Amino acid sequence: MKLRPLGDRVVIKALETEETTKGGIVLPSSAKEKPQMAEVIAVGPGGMVDGKEIKMEVKVGDKVIYSKYAGTEVKLDNEEYIIVRQSDILAVVE
Repeated sequence: MKLRPLGDRVVIKALETEETTKGGIVLPSSAKEKPQMAEVIAVGPGGMVDGKEIKMEVKVGDKVIYSKYAGTEVKLDNEEYIIVRQSDILAVVE
């Protein structure tokens, strides 16, 4: 199954980062804060959204930083994805 976002929406997958304390203890994912860096998996076509022309500025494969409480989480084929509006993406990591 494949996700195809509509309008100005973008499908992203959060990048897992292993977090270690100064003492060398590796924190489990349940104990750390939700990551805000993700990889773009699919991009919508843009076009007219709410009466404004939207040009998509991200592309598949980009690493991005997104708003902390943005988007809708979905699970597909045992993978977790987040669908966000392009305006919820704060920056592209180069």
